[in-house]
Amino acid sequence: MSDIHDIEFLGSQFALELESIEMARFSGCSGLGYTTEVVEYQDSLMDGKLVTRKRPGRTKYDDIVLKRGLSPDASLIEWHQKVHEGLIERSNGSIVIYDMSGNEVGRWNFERGWPSAWSASDLDAGTDDVMIEELTIAHEGLFKA
Repeated sequence: MSDIHDIEFLGSQFALELESIEMARFSGCSGLGYTTEVVEYQDSLMDGKLVTRKRPGRTKYDDIVLKRGLSPDASLIEWHQKVHEGLIERSNGSIVIYDMSGNEVGRWNFERGWPSAWSASDLDAGTDDVMIEELTIAHEGLFKA
Protein backbone atom coordinates (compact mmCIF):
# COMPACT_ATOMS: atom_id res chain seq x y z
CA MET A 1 0.00 0.00 0.00
CA SER A 2 1.36 3.40 -0.99
CA ASP A 3 1.69 6.20 1.52
CA ILE A 4 1.05 9.83 0.51
CA HIS A 5 4.64 10.59 1.55
CA ASP A 6 5.95 8.12 -1.07
CA ILE A 7 4.43 10.07 -3.98
CA GLU A 8 6.87 11.99 -6.16
CA PHE A 9 5.80 14.82 -8.46
CA LEU A 10 6.47 13.95 -12.08
CA GLY A 11 5.35 17.27 -13.46
CA SER A 12 5.51 17.70 -17.19
CA GLN A 13 3.95 21.13 -17.35
CA PHE A 14 3.57 24.06 -15.01
CA ALA A 15 1.03 26.86 -15.02
CA LEU A 16 1.24 30.35 -13.60
CA GLU A 17 -1.99 31.51 -12.00
CA LEU A 18 -2.45 35.09 -10.80
CA GLU A 19 -5.40 35.72 -8.50
CA SER A 20 -6.81 32.27 -9.54
CA ILE A 21 -6.64 33.01 -13.30
CA GLU A 22 -4.29 30.94 -15.44
CA MET A 23 -1.91 33.28 -17.24
CA ALA A 24 0.39 30.84 -19.05
CA ARG A 25 1.82 27.33 -19.13
CA PHE A 26 5.53 26.65 -18.86
CA SER A 27 7.91 23.76 -19.44
CA GLY A 28 10.41 24.75 -16.75
CA CYS A 29 10.24 26.18 -13.25
CA SER A 30 12.90 26.87 -10.61
CA GLY A 31 13.05 28.83 -7.39
CA LEU A 32 10.42 27.02 -5.34
CA GLY A 33 12.42 27.41 -2.17
CA TYR A 34 13.27 29.50 0.84
CA THR A 35 15.97 29.83 3.45
CA THR A 36 15.71 30.84 7.10
CA GLU A 37 18.83 32.51 8.44
CA VAL A 38 20.40 31.18 11.60
CA VAL A 39 20.93 33.73 14.38
CA GLU A 40 23.59 32.77 16.90
CA TYR A 41 23.81 34.22 20.40
CA GLN A 42 25.79 33.53 23.55
CA ASP A 43 24.08 32.16 26.63
CA SER A 44 25.48 31.15 29.99
CA LEU A 45 24.49 27.99 31.78
CA MET A 46 23.77 27.87 35.50
CA ASP A 47 27.39 26.76 36.14
CA GLY A 48 28.67 29.85 34.27
CA LYS A 49 29.77 28.00 31.13
CA LEU A 50 29.18 29.97 27.91
CA VAL A 51 27.38 28.20 25.09
CA THR A 52 26.33 29.26 21.62
CA ARG A 53 22.61 29.00 20.95
CA LYS A 54 20.93 29.13 17.56
CA ARG A 55 17.49 30.39 16.70
CA PRO A 56 15.64 31.05 13.46
CA GLY A 57 15.90 34.53 11.96
CA ARG A 58 14.40 36.06 8.83
CA THR A 59 13.14 33.85 6.04
CA LYS A 60 14.18 34.77 2.50
CA TYR A 61 12.31 33.48 -0.54
CA ASP A 62 13.98 32.51 -3.81
CA ASP A 63 12.77 34.20 -6.97
CA ILE A 64 10.58 31.96 -9.11
CA VAL A 65 11.90 31.51 -12.67
CA LEU A 66 9.55 30.17 -15.35
CA LYS A 67 10.60 29.13 -18.88
CA ARG A 68 8.63 28.28 -22.01
CA GLY A 69 8.80 28.53 -25.76
CA LEU A 70 8.36 32.16 -26.80
CA SER A 71 4.68 32.91 -27.23
CA PRO A 72 2.88 35.56 -29.28
CA ASP A 73 0.81 36.25 -26.14
CA ALA A 74 2.25 39.49 -24.71
CA SER A 75 0.47 39.45 -21.32
CA LEU A 76 3.64 38.56 -19.37
CA ILE A 77 5.66 41.26 -21.15
CA GLU A 78 2.89 43.77 -20.46
CA TRP A 79 2.84 42.78 -16.76
CA HIS A 80 6.60 43.40 -16.57
CA GLN A 81 6.33 46.63 -18.60
CA LYS A 82 4.19 48.12 -15.81
CA VAL A 83 7.21 47.82 -13.50
CA HIS A 84 9.14 50.12 -15.90
CA GLU A 85 6.26 52.56 -15.75
CA GLY A 86 6.33 52.60 -11.94
CA LEU A 87 3.02 50.76 -11.67
CA ILE A 88 4.08 47.59 -9.90
CA GLU A 89 1.13 45.21 -9.77
CA ARG A 90 1.70 42.77 -6.94
CA SER A 91 -0.40 39.65 -7.20
CA ASN A 92 -0.97 36.54 -5.18
CA GLY A 93 -0.51 33.52 -7.37
CA SER A 94 0.29 29.86 -7.79
CA ILE A 95 2.62 27.59 -9.65
CA VAL A 96 0.45 24.61 -10.56
CA ILE A 97 2.12 21.30 -11.42
CA TYR A 98 0.40 19.02 -13.96
CA ASP A 99 1.20 15.42 -14.85
CA MET A 100 1.45 14.11 -18.40
CA SER A 101 -2.32 13.51 -18.47
CA GLY A 102 -3.08 17.13 -17.56
CA ASN A 103 -4.15 16.39 -13.99
CA GLU A 104 -3.08 18.77 -11.24
CA VAL A 105 -0.61 17.00 -8.95
CA GLY A 106 0.72 19.88 -6.87
CA ARG A 107 0.54 23.58 -6.17
CA TRP A 108 2.82 26.21 -4.65
CA ASN A 109 1.24 29.53 -3.70
CA PHE A 110 3.16 32.78 -3.51
CA GLU A 111 2.23 36.13 -2.00
CA ARG A 112 2.63 39.66 -3.37
CA GLY A 113 4.54 38.60 -6.47
CA TRP A 114 5.68 40.91 -9.25
CA PRO A 115 7.76 40.37 -12.40
CA SER A 116 11.35 41.39 -11.72
CA ALA A 117 12.75 40.20 -15.07
CA TRP A 118 11.63 39.06 -18.51
CA SER A 119 13.89 37.85 -21.30
CA ALA A 120 13.90 35.94 -24.56
CA SER A 121 16.70 33.76 -25.86
CA ASP A 122 19.21 35.10 -28.35
CA LEU A 123 18.23 35.34 -32.00
CA ASP A 124 20.30 33.03 -34.20
CA ALA A 125 19.34 32.38 -37.82
CA GLY A 126 21.78 29.46 -37.93
CA THR A 127 19.78 27.26 -35.56
CA ASP A 128 16.35 25.67 -35.45
CA ASP A 129 16.12 25.87 -31.64
CA VAL A 130 12.87 27.10 -30.16
CA MET A 131 13.15 30.61 -28.74
CA ILE A 132 12.77 30.53 -24.96
CA GLU A 133 10.90 33.11 -22.90
CA GLU A 134 11.93 33.47 -19.25
CA LEU A 135 9.97 35.26 -16.51
CA THR A 136 11.33 35.93 -13.01
CA ILE A 137 8.88 36.65 -10.19
CA ALA A 138 9.98 38.26 -6.92
CA HIS A 139 7.59 37.60 -4.04
CA GLU A 140 7.17 37.85 -0.28
CA GLY A 141 6.03 34.37 0.70
CA LEU A 142 5.79 30.81 -0.58
CA PHE A 143 3.91 27.82 0.74
CA LYS A 144 2.85 24.37 -0.46
CA ALA A 145 -0.91 24.16 -0.90
